[in-house]
Amino acid sequence: MKTLGRILLLPLLLSFGVSGEVPAGYKGQPFQDATHNGGPQTIPGRLQAAFYDLGGEGIAYHDVDPINHGSGELNHQPEHCEAGVPVSICRFRENEGVDISYVKKGADLNHPNLVTPEWQQLYIGWTEDGEWTNYTVDVRKPGSYRIVAMYSHVAQTINFSLNNQPAAECKLPLDPTTQIAMQNYPLWMVWHVWNRADCGEINFPQAGRQLLTLHYKQGNNLAYFDFVPKM
Repeated sequence: MKTLGRILLLPLLLSFGVSGEVPAGYKGQPFQDATHNGGPQTIPGRLQAAFYDLGGEGIAYHDVDPINHGSGELNHQPEHCEAGVPVSICRFRENEGVDISYVKKGADLNHPNLVTPEWQQLYIGWTEDGEWTNYTVDVRKPGSYRIVAMYSHVAQTINFSLNNQPAAECKLPLDPTTQIAMQNYPLWMVWHVWNRADCGEINFPQAGRQLLTLHYKQGNNLAYFDFVPKM
């Protein structure tokens, strides 16, 4: 009955939006460091996936293991911290569990992409089912928005919740370039074929600070999401 109730409630939430504000008792804080100190990410605008909140495991994020397999592991190898890339990018948030890396010339920009990402663009990778990240966002303009994702690899549906309530489905399509890559490229390279595409819609009924949660699954690298007001 609990599952049925959630299924019945979801269309209502998607149709009418989720009201509220950052839930009382939430202990996470907007991300900041020596380079990024602009406060909450804003909507309309671009949500950088790697700039999830501060607060640690179980508060700001959930990851299946405590190791950052990108910044804290792979990028400690000399060839994976490319010339000209600062340590602050190579080892971004290296001591946290979320797996983060950056767009590399030797992995992402040495083959065709449907949409070419910028060199050094940070992203969440090594994704697993059930993982999530929290973002305190500043909604400047309430209303309905298109969600445009910059991502790689498989086609699947991931989800957003708003203030701990289901709010949107993001359906990542499989682009033709990736289909070709899956037939011709080694598996590691397929993971680094990038696309940018509309994946869904979300409604923010109120302005002000809100808690946006990204729920993702195994099989994608996730760079950012643009929230574009619907006309």
